[in-house]
Amino acid sequence: MGERRSLSFYVLSVVFALYVLFLYGPTITIVLLSFQGPRGGMTFPMNGFSLHWFSNLWQGIGVPYVVDALWNSFRLGITATILTVVISVLAGLAFRRRFIGQNLVFYATIASLILPSIVVSLGIALEFQVFDQAIKSVGDAYGIEAIQANYQTAMGLMTSGLGAHLTWTLPFGVLIMFAVFNRFNPAFEEAARDLGASSWQTFRYVVLPLIAPSLVGVALFGFTLSWDEIARSSQAVGADNTLPLMLQGLTTSVTTPVIYALGTVTTGISFAVILIALGTVLLVQRRRLRHGSDAGKGLV
Repeated sequence: MGERRSLSFYVLSVVFALYVLFLYGPTITIVLLSFQGPRGGMTFPMNGFSLHWFSNLWQGIGVPYVVDALWNSFRLGITATILTVVISVLAGLAFRRRFIGQNLVFYATIASLILPSIVVSLGIALEFQVFDQAIKSVGDAYGIEAIQANYQTAMGLMTSGLGAHLTWTLPFGVLIMFAVFNRFNPAFEEAARDLGASSWQTFRYVVLPLIAPSLVGVALFGFTLSWDEIARSSQAVGADNTLPLMLQGLTTSVTTPVIYALGTVTTGISFAVILIALGTVLLVQRRRLRHGSDAGKGLV
């Protein structure tokens, strides 16, 4: 006979179910309403089922320049991801040995997490305004025609916008790599060097394969945080527009389910990145186990 469950089990189950519904209910609602028929509205009940609003979205009907915003967000997210992974790994390697000012550098890196995002965005915008004024002043002072006629601003998607996103993605990546290298066994590197491997060979063939799953996690953090970022983008991307900024701006002007279709596309890309990251981790772990078994057979 099975053991009877107590009343607290059912109470906690209901609480957990409500918690999950609170988390994913809004997203599920938007996804469902994005598949409204051509005569569908912004609320339930649904009037038909079709891909009509996704077609309108792709054609720019009701949401112009959505493809440009999508491409801007994707480029920015990929660039921020690559830089976050590379810099985080280098920082993790550097902090394996103590150096003067180590704690100051660490806390300065992490401090970005506790600063209000809008303040960071405004600060970056002001920095670039000062830089632009300085460049224009030099052009006026020395009569440099190229600056006077052509220079407008250095602020843009891949300059100030990228810097704003890195202030958000880098601290997470650095924290992950610090945790990874704090648990990393240096005996593997010592064994590789004893066998004649150079520093680069030790990193490439020993360290990198061992930390590969963690790098996937850093990349996942980097892309998803950049992809959904609004506050740090609001003042720092210049004349360009990202997908989250466009979605935020359309909430007060678009009155058709096409805005739900845009939200579904944004959410779908986020989940696709998560699935790709999980698949990559599983693939890396499977290859590691296979290589380990092959090495064991070779010893036998």
